[in-house]
Amino acid sequence: MSDFLTGIAFFLIIEGLVYALAPLVLVEMAKRLPEVPVQQLRIFGLVSVAAGVALVWILRG
Repeated sequence: MSDFLTGIAFFLIIEGLVYALAPLVLVEMAKRLPEVPVQQLRIFGLVSVAAGVALVWILRG
């Protein structure tokens, strides 16, 4: 459970840094998001999940 909470904490830190350091970039990206095809978003999400699982596996292995 400690590892899970640490992961959530790191997520919040990174997300907070994006909002604090580059809010205009985030707003522009959010404006362009509806233009991206759903299939492309889904593929990017799955690739991100796979990369995250692989990274955890490598770091814990």
